[in-house]
Amino acid sequence: MVEAPDRAARRMTIGAVLSALQEEFPDVSISKIRYLEAEGLVTPERTGAGYRTFGEADVERLRYILRAQRDRFWPLKVIREALDAMDRGLEPPSGSDGPPTPRVPVVPGDPAVPDAAELSLPGTLRLTARELREAAGLDLRTFEALETFGLVRPDRSGHFGEPDLAVARAAGALADFGIEARHLRPFRTAADREIGLVQQVVSPMRGRGKTRQANGSADPTAEILSQCIALHAALVRSGLRTE
Repeated sequence: MVEAPDRAARRMTIGAVLSALQEEFPDVSISKIRYLEAEGLVTPERTGAGYRTFGEADVERLRYILRAQRDRFWPLKVIREALDAMDRGLEPPSGSDGPPTPRVPVVPGDPAVPDAAELSLPGTLRLTARELREAAGLDLRTFEALETFGLVRPDRSGHFGEPDLAVARAAGALADFGIEARHLRPFRTAADREIGLVQQVVSPMRGRGKTRQANGSADPTAEILSQCIALHAALVRSGLRTE
C-alpha cells in the first residue's frame, strides 16, 4: 500500500531521530536506538530498501524509554511492562520513582444510552397512525407489520408517542437492509423481559418502602433500566469485537 504524502512526510530516518533526541539526551546514539529496537521496545517501519523510518509516535516512545532510564532508573524489563500496559490502552504510570503502575482510564459512558431522567420523561408527542407513518417514512404495509409484532403500540387514546416514532424510524432504516418487522420481534421480547425483570426487583422494594434512592428519586426503575440498556450496548460492542 502506498503511503499518503502527508503521512510519508512525517517519517524520519534514524539519523533524524537521533538529532531530535540529542538535545535532551546528549549521550544517545544510533547504536542505542538500534539496541532498543532489537529489544522490541520500539518498532520502526522499513522501506522497500530495508531502511528504518520512524514516526512521531516512535520518537515519543523513545523519549519515554530514555526518561525512564535516566530519571527513574527503570530496567528494560520494567519499561517493557509499562509500555505493554500503555499499548493496551492504560494510562501512563505516575512520575514516582517506584515500580510503574499504569492506570485503567476512566471510560465515558455511551452517549447514546439514555439516563434515568430521559427514560422517565413522559413525552408530549401524541401522533396518529398516519402522522407516525409519514414522520418515519413508512408505507402502510410496514407500519401494520410493526403493529402486528408489537413493536409500536398506541396508548389508550389510540395515539403513538416519541418512543414509537424512534422505533418506526429505526425499523424503516433496517428495512433498507432487508430486515423486516417480523425479524425485529425478538427486540420487543427482549425489552419486555428486561422491563419484567426490573419490575420483579423493584416491586418488593416498593412493598418495604425502600424505593427512594440516594439521588432523591422515588423509584429506581428508570435507573435500573438505563443500566440494562448500557449493558445491552456493551454486549453488542463486545460481540462485534470478537467476530
